[in-house]
Amino acid sequence: MKLFLKYLKILLKSQLQYQTSFILLCLGQFFVPFSIFAGMYFMFQRFNNIAGWSFYEVMLCFGIIHISFSLSECFARGFDSFSNLIRTGNFDRILVRPRGTIVQVIGSRFEFTRIGRLSQSVIVLIWALANVSIDFNLPKIIILILMIISGIFIFSGIFILAATLCFWTIQSLEIANILTDGGREMFQYPLGIYKKWVKNFFTFVVPFGCVNYYPLMYLLDKNNSNNILYIISPIFGILFIIPCLLVWRIGVRHYKSTGS
Repeated sequence: MKLFLKYLKILLKSQLQYQTSFILLCLGQFFVPFSIFAGMYFMFQRFNNIAGWSFYEVMLCFGIIHISFSLSECFARGFDSFSNLIRTGNFDRILVRPRGTIVQVIGSRFEFTRIGRLSQSVIVLIWALANVSIDFNLPKIIILILMIISGIFIFSGIFILAATLCFWTIQSLEIANILTDGGREMFQYPLGIYKKWVKNFFTFVVPFGCVNYYPLMYLLDKNNSNNILYIISPIFGILFIIPCLLVWRIGVRHYKSTGS
């Protein structure tokens, strides 16, 4: 953690060297998801609900998934740009240092401008929570926090898997964006509105449903049974990072230097 915090401090200072640029990028990130939010707002002006989910309930999904994505993009951006380390041969330097590769790759890049997207997502989440009927207590607050953490771990895990492919492909593959950007777009809405095979895939393979669908079913009292499974579902999302890290270790063992 000491090394991680040093990386954090150094990269924050470097990005703040151009303060005007930093502020403008933050503002841009604030307004990027605004068009999506506006589209959802006008859609609900025409339709009162989607498959039994009201506007503010869907806004809970929107806020949670965007907060998770913003934080993972900020702190796991090193894996998203990992192909540069492979192409330039700089991953060799990481391997000879007496620290783990995960910490060093994460510390190679942070995107603090994502605070703009994060700010808008937090505003939407607070607004939605103020307009839904959830009787909050300590366990439910913990579940809400775990939902966000679960999303961070899932998005970060996908970034790690995409980076691992670079050991064989050298270049990063845009197909990974289907699960990162695509996952963010899909899970602005409840998982239950999609077809059964989609629901099963994003429950048992890439568990996005554990972020903002199954836990919300419990928080909003939309389920009639198996409360315990809905309550602990965010934990399964967090556990998704384990196979991703195992795949990363396999990739590191098969790494061959580019000779750059």
